[in-house]
Amino acid sequence: MSRRFAAKAILFDLDGTLLDTIADLTEAANLMLDELGRPTLSQACVLGFVGRGINDLVRRCLAESRDPTTAEVSAAHEIFRRHYTHVNGQTTRPYPGVPELLAALAARRLKMAVVTNKSAIFALPLLQQFDLARHFGAFVCGDTLPVKKPDPAMIHHACNLLGAKPEESLMIGDSINDSLAARAAGVPVLLVKYGYSEGMPVDAIDCDGLLDNARQITDHLVDQSDFGSSEYNLDYRFRENI
Repeated sequence: MSRRFAAKAILFDLDGTLLDTIADLTEAANLMLDELGRPTLSQACVLGFVGRGINDLVRRCLAESRDPTTAEVSAAHEIFRRHYTHVNGQTTRPYPGVPELLAALAARRLKMAVVTNKSAIFALPLLQQFDLARHFGAFVCGDTLPVKKPDPAMIHHACNLLGAKPEESLMIGDSINDSLAARAAGVPVLLVKYGYSEGMPVDAIDCDGLLDNARQITDHLVDQSDFGSSEYNLDYRFRENI
């Protein structure tokens, strides 16, 4: 029997959870490496570096050929951002069932937020591109706060924006960053099996359940149709934390 949660708010990771972004991230990483005269990397290699934000991704890509200095990482970071600005969204797609899931959760008046280590300048256009942004009441991105996941502050901030207590919320992610952040924030967490998970077997990560696909999230929710209200207005979503 699936563990079920009486959640008022659902918090979603982005890369590897809602959207499959790895091909675009790999393309930008390899354009950066090629410009710097470094060996390019396979998509499988880059996939293991996704989850802790762009700076960490850039550093780990550079370290595959030679340990970079702080100055080299900083310079490469700007090169990556330039290339990713051009390729972001070209091959990215929502995972199967994600658009339908979000529509179903919105119909149940569940409050939703995106909590991602991806910078807002890259995250928000993707959500708008696939007409997903309208379902969310808050966006907490990698540059919203001074810290990133696994720091629980991002989750607490999302809960505050949605007006939900941590114990009334549920985190959906794909990696140990999501698990650690949720556990530290006092929020239950479910992990998808199809995500990136930084090369770690997802079934080895502490969580409250594993999901084969996005649609299975509803199997873990207590039907509380009275959660939320008509006063819950999504129009503030772009004013809070971009």
